[in-house]
Amino acid sequence: MNLKNSLIALSIVAGFSACAHAEAAPAKSADGTLIITEENFTHAETARNYRNWAKAGAHKQFAMMRNLPPRGKKAPTVQMNDDTLYAVAIVKAVDGKVSFDIPKTETYLAVQVVTERGHGQHYVVEDGKYNLPVESDYAFLIYRSGTEKGIPTAVAGLEKVDVKEFNFGTDYKVQPYNYDEVEQWVKKYTTEVNNMSKFTYTFPRTSDKVTDLHQWNLENAAGWGGASPEAFVGNKYSNSPKMKASVCYTSTFADPENAFFTSITAYDADKYLIPGSKAVNSHFWDKNSDGSVTISFNCGKNAKNNIDTQGQDFTFTTRHYGVNPKIIKASEDPIIAGVKAK
Repeated sequence: MNLKNSLIALSIVAGFSACAHAEAAPAKSADGTLIITEENFTHAETARNYRNWAKAGAHKQFAMMRNLPPRGKKAPTVQMNDDTLYAVAIVKAVDGKVSFDIPKTETYLAVQVVTERGHGQHYVVEDGKYNLPVESDYAFLIYRSGTEKGIPTAVAGLEKVDVKEFNFGTDYKVQPYNYDEVEQWVKKYTTEVNNMSKFTYTFPRTSDKVTDLHQWNLENAAGWGGASPEAFVGNKYSNSPKMKASVCYTSTFADPENAFFTSITAYDADKYLIPGSKAVNSHFWDKNSDGSVTISFNCGKNAKNNIDTQGQDFTFTTRHYGVNPKIIKASEDPIIAGVKAK
């Protein structure tokens, strides 16, 4: 897979470690769990995701999903995309760096390096071996393998990964949060995002790049693990407002012409994939005669590029993989801006 040179940032993992700047240890409640605050929410949400993947053994082995992500809360992470297979390794830094490789494959394959504060410090799409700095003791490596040539080919790409490059975090300890309380914080922030007319993610790469703590908390709650927008390498994500399952909506827009692909995915009120609903992406969508694209929501099986949310009200997320600079510069996402009720 010969793609563009890359090194960018995104998000995932958990635990208090050697961050770029010193910070006070979190307070504990009477039961010994860490008290969640606005200041440490992203650490808590990252810890929750880390815990979920550790259950699958990701701190001891390369945890591969051999099919598309589960629907609903069976998924280990919110807003998983429906266009790639995931594989995860939780690794421990050696001299402040983590190592991994990206093998040559027939399809899209990217690695996201996520710190314990949820920052995607690097996003890599070029084949090769890497040894990259991280601002935490442990890091969460997310592999995304494209399904544009079918699921078996996506699996074959992941099976080529050289796991000997990983220094697995076998001694990582799940952080002592009350995870029911973490879920309550996530619900509060996600509800806020869902009530917005539009929401665009920034995903700062490191802790010192956070300029708006509340925005950063919203991004982690509603879309933990997303990538920073970097022209033709990283990704840009936006969320639509809430939409009714009983209404037929369409959006017609010019092809964004992103480097890798464009994706539109519907989610339930908690930002999980909807059972029976499938994403539409630029690998398979049907274009109009003038080259534009029309996406439909709940408009019937004969509607162009229809996404059926199975009777559930929803929001949808646009993903621009290897984002075109014109999309980065746009004041609003063209797909969301084009939505009309019929």
